[in-house]
Amino acid sequence: MFVVIFGRPGCPYCVRAKDLADKLKEERDDFNYRYVDIHAEGISKADLEKTVGKPVETVPQIFVDQQHIGGCTDFEAYAKDNLGLFQ
Repeated sequence: MFVVIFGRPGCPYCVRAKDLADKLKEERDDFNYRYVDIHAEGISKADLEKTVGKPVETVPQIFVDQQHIGGCTDFEAYAKDNLGLFQ
């Protein structure tokens, strides 16, 4: 499983999502992720909307195996439901 997290500096939900991904990477052999700093990479909200396929109001925007699942709370729910993670 490969997760991509699009986030920005100073965003508490981005930090939470990244911390969760770090925990999953430690606990699971089948998990890896990439964190994309949208400011450092020059990615605009319009660019993210094209990638997501719908309007984007917030970050992080998270993809699991190239499928958009949503933001931080969506990722936490996904991890709990599909990866056996209980925070």
